[in-house]
Amino acid sequence: MTRFPADRQAYIRSHTWLAAVGMAGAMAVLWMIGSPHVWTGAPAGLAAVALRGSYLASEELAAVWEIDGGALTGPGPRRVPLDDIAEVKTQGSFVQVVTRGGDKHLIKYQADPDATRAAIERAAR
Repeated sequence: MTRFPADRQAYIRSHTWLAAVGMAGAMAVLWMIGSPHVWTGAPAGLAAVALRGSYLASEELAAVWEIDGGALTGPGPRRVPLDDIAEVKTQGSFVQVVTRGGDKHLIKYQADPDATRAAIERAAR
């Protein structure tokens, strides 16, 4: 059995990038509407992402995907037979698994997404 647990550092790193984008986006919106307080977008964006990140951390970091018994299984009822995997891609700290039928599954917050992708591709051969 091969396990792919979510990684806390990858979670924090992803949310740091999300906060930076959120801060810039909030400031851009305030600038476009002509607000004299554009700077308030930065703490607002940071607060929004920090609140979201702290609220969802326990759920997201508990997610574990496994390769066992000829299938890739994940949180909840997710089960993908290995012979049904058409493509495996990385996107930041995420690994996307695409089935032959077009279903997409996201393995989030991987410490080494390239190693996760390689392990799934090896098992699917």
